[in-house]
Amino acid sequence: MHVRVVYFEGCPNHEPAVELVREIADSLGAAIKVEEVLVTSHEDAVRERMLGSPTIQVNGVDVEPSARTRTDYAMSCRVYSGGDGLPRREIIAAALGAEAASCGEGAGDSRGRCS
Repeated sequence: MHVRVVYFEGCPNHEPAVELVREIADSLGAAIKVEEVLVTSHEDAVRERMLGSPTIQVNGVDVEPSARTRTDYAMSCRVYSGGDGLPRREIIAAALGAEAASCGEGAGDSRGRCS
């Protein structure tokens, strides 16, 4: 399973997001590869589908269900539902669990999306 943490330089929630994803994956017994994607311009943010920093994607899909249809990509801090700069643990766990069930280990294209 491919997890991408998309962020900009100096984001205070970048490292905590990576640590949180790894911790939750370990607790679920999910094998993951974490890719940290540094964004340096608005064009990068659009290309990487960054809805603010950090954006966490599992196999190319945003972990926050309510954000999956958004297109307001930006070089800004992300605020997740609940008003925090990190998604709630259960949102990440649900995304990791759903993708493990539907995609399978090692599946997906170069951007981590299920085939």
